[in-house]
Amino acid sequence: MNHKDQFQAYCKEVETGIDQYLPTAQTRPAQLHSAMRYSMEAGGKRLRPILVLASRDMFSPNVDALPAAVAVECLHSYTLIHDDLPCMDNSELRRGKPSCHIQFDEATAVLAGDALLTHAFQILATEYVNEPSISAQLTAILSKAAGSQYLIGGQMEDVANEGCHPEVETLDYIHRNKTAALLTASLHMGAILGGANKDQIEKILQIGECIGLTFQIVDDLLDQNGKESKIGKPVGADRENKKTTYLSLYSAQNAQGLIQSLTKDASRISKALAGKNSFIVWLVNQLANRSN
Repeated sequence: MNHKDQFQAYCKEVETGIDQYLPTAQTRPAQLHSAMRYSMEAGGKRLRPILVLASRDMFSPNVDALPAAVAVECLHSYTLIHDDLPCMDNSELRRGKPSCHIQFDEATAVLAGDALLTHAFQILATEYVNEPSISAQLTAILSKAAGSQYLIGGQMEDVANEGCHPEVETLDYIHRNKTAALLTASLHMGAILGGANKDQIEKILQIGECIGLTFQIVDDLLDQNGKESKIGKPVGADRENKKTTYLSLYSAQNAQGLIQSLTKDASRISKALAGKNSFIVWLVNQLANRSN
């Protein structure tokens, strides 16, 4: 199977898992569960759950990684729902469709996000109940990445610096935490499920940070130069919301240079890992050259 086919196979597996591990839309209260499914089934790259599956497969596929992959996507979807709210980015489009608070209402969107956040940890607790050590490790990794010193902390700094001209250190803090932390956690969780050793996990964490920063820089470039039909949201939204981006501090040319450097580092570290690393190397390069 070539890498593109492998990517599609992972996507299909994630879609199956989302349907399996989420309550049906008819589950009471139906509006809440419909909103949860609406946001989870809206498409997207499925990058984070794919990183869980691919990282597990680099080492050993003996433990089912699909529940963990879906848990990560639940948490990611919660962040998107809340990020789109009027009190945050006030975005009416997400993945080319009306945002959750537009499709339903603000109260439902807040509660759907809350429910997906808690459901992520319910999945980890119940689906790995017979492997308590793994369940505890996965819960610790995901809760730390999503907490006040990482994802939420990065979001807070992002909101606090709207309309400002922060230094490079602040920009790095925002994106290492708001974006890279969850991507790194996805790889870390997969490595735990695959039985990676301490040295391998350290390399996985380095790859995750490179992927996370690459992803964010490309996002910033697409916000300025992309096409709405491909990125699924209005072009120039970051500028309109006075967000601090890499293009606030760097030229497009310098930003491309950062992408190349990070991609090179991630590929080098991936190749140094024993195991099936070629898919991750391929994926790193795909992310650096994506158009959506």
